[in-house]
Amino acid sequence: MDLHSELSDCDDFSVVQVMKLMSGEFSPGEFGMIRLLLVSVVAVGLAAGIWAQAPASSASSSPASSPAASSPTWAPPPGHFSMAIWPGTPPGATANLPPEINENADGTKQMAGRPYVRLGNVSTPTVTLFKPTGKSTGAAVVVFPGGGYQILAMDLEGTEVCDWLNSIGVTCVLLKYRVPDSGPYPKSAAALQDAQRTMGLVRQHAAEWGIDPHRIGVFGFSAGAYLSAAVSNIYGRRVYDAIDDADQSSCKPDFSVVIYPGYLALAEQNFAANPAIQPTADTPPTFILQAEDDPVHVENSLVYFLALKNAKVPAELHLYAQGGARLRTAAQRSAHHGLAQAGGDVAAHHQSAARRVGSTIASCCLPCSPSPIAARKG
Repeated sequence: MDLHSELSDCDDFSVVQVMKLMSGEFSPGEFGMIRLLLVSVVAVGLAAGIWAQAPASSASSSPASSPAASSPTWAPPPGHFSMAIWPGTPPGATANLPPEINENADGTKQMAGRPYVRLGNVSTPTVTLFKPTGKSTGAAVVVFPGGGYQILAMDLEGTEVCDWLNSIGVTCVLLKYRVPDSGPYPKSAAALQDAQRTMGLVRQHAAEWGIDPHRIGVFGFSAGAYLSAAVSNIYGRRVYDAIDDADQSSCKPDFSVVIYPGYLALAEQNFAANPAIQPTADTPPTFILQAEDDPVHVENSLVYFLALKNAKVPAELHLYAQGGARLRTAAQRSAHHGLAQAGGDVAAHHQSAARRVGSTIASCCLPCSPSPIAARKG
């Protein structure tokens, strides 16, 4: 099991200075949109420490657990369009698989004090569309939840992330890809097949879904972060036989977000770069985030960043000194459900770091609403 599936409460962590602006072949407006999306991840990340360390308050002030977390399976939230990505049986699928199941329906595993969905036995991959309720930027992100290619954290690294993306005007397409044992590529091609197919489908439906087909990125966590890197570098050919017109559309992302990735550096080979992922000058601009003390080694981020740098790919690497396996989308939970009132030095520390990141967001080329953390008042 991927160590990232063993989640615990967030602890105190510091933030490094935000690195210099990415360069690339984007207009100032397009670049501003992308940079807003990427750097906002850092601002949201700062929320984890504030919220998880907040003094306990009355039960009534704590956000309620998601009903999905206690469900025996997972279903798209009401009002959201969902569809299977394959017209029939997925390529290479095994027959007579057991039904999907939320392996954490009893709530034993929790993040920041609340249970989360651990969806297993996914044999019918789907996409679920999350559209902004307010003004849309035209940008879209395909989200890949993590789970070590054994389960999918469908709410923690899926629906809650999509809700936040919608709040900044970005359309979200949540991919429920096949598990277990569906990756990493080339150990198994199943998850990458699902990711490539999804990118083609999103571009095919771009006009219908109100999306700019040239502003579609990917956003992955843990095993899903490896999937973001894989589809960002393996796009010249499908790893399955083309089926229909969707497979004629490009499956290359326009930008890539890689959050606490695994599998990019091979521990058994002294953290050599995974030869399956070979960036070139055509690899899309990439944002990487991880904690230095992450038990799923930070070398995954470092090695991939250096490969991108050597290929002259616009890239940003953001490392936190501490955070470990706890630096993950509890941050999104705190932003989505509302921050608890933290006090004392803990709040002051995180608010100071958040202001530094908030000032970076304020320098974006496009007008933007403040991040949930930058806007928070002590």
